[in-house]
Amino acid sequence: MQTMPTKNDALSGAAASADFEPVRIGIVSISDRASSGVYQDLGLPALQDWLTQALRNPISFEPRLIPDERALIAQTLRELVDTAGCSLVLTTGGTGPALRDVTPEATQDVADKEMPGFGEQMRQISLRFVPTAILSRQVAVIRGQALIINLPGQPKAIAETLAGLKDADGGQLVAGIFAAVPYCIDLIGGPYLETRDEQVKAFRPKSAQRPARSAT
Repeated sequence: MQTMPTKNDALSGAAASADFEPVRIGIVSISDRASSGVYQDLGLPALQDWLTQALRNPISFEPRLIPDERALIAQTLRELVDTAGCSLVLTTGGTGPALRDVTPEATQDVADKEMPGFGEQMRQISLRFVPTAILSRQVAVIRGQALIINLPGQPKAIAETLAGLKDADGGQLVAGIFAAVPYCIDLIGGPYLETRDEQVKAFRPKSAQRPARSAT
């Protein structure tokens, strides 16, 4: 078993404005082979890069690289929410039908509430590319005041499910799941997340929106 001891508390530079609420985000890559050093993990860099580009808030990341062990995954999720104080936790890997794929079960082990719409939308996006998307079992749950979401394992699929799909002119073809994340976190008492519209535009009812602010 190998975990990632490095704690990245550096704030994302362009977003580190006092005008925006800070947020702590857990990013978890779940892979037997990557965690044992057989190959380089690509999930954590993909998650961190996408979130840094998408959010205007200052971000503190809590990265973890762990094997496909149900008890360890659940323990890691609990620690990120209950101890590290993450408002959002994104996992990648371990959501297929293989015997070692237990990320959804571990995520459900720590859930206070399930949020099935996230998984449904991710599969709808992935089905535009491969029929085997119906084999994916990603789930999303709420634990306390945190949202936990399972994502696909490949960096390209991570970006597609988070941001959605656009046409050649930049129009939105299919909404990505991250558009709903900020309002969900509002509803459970977390920080007010503000996105960069060119990456993904957060949706909130007018009654929940705050006045637009400059990133500078």
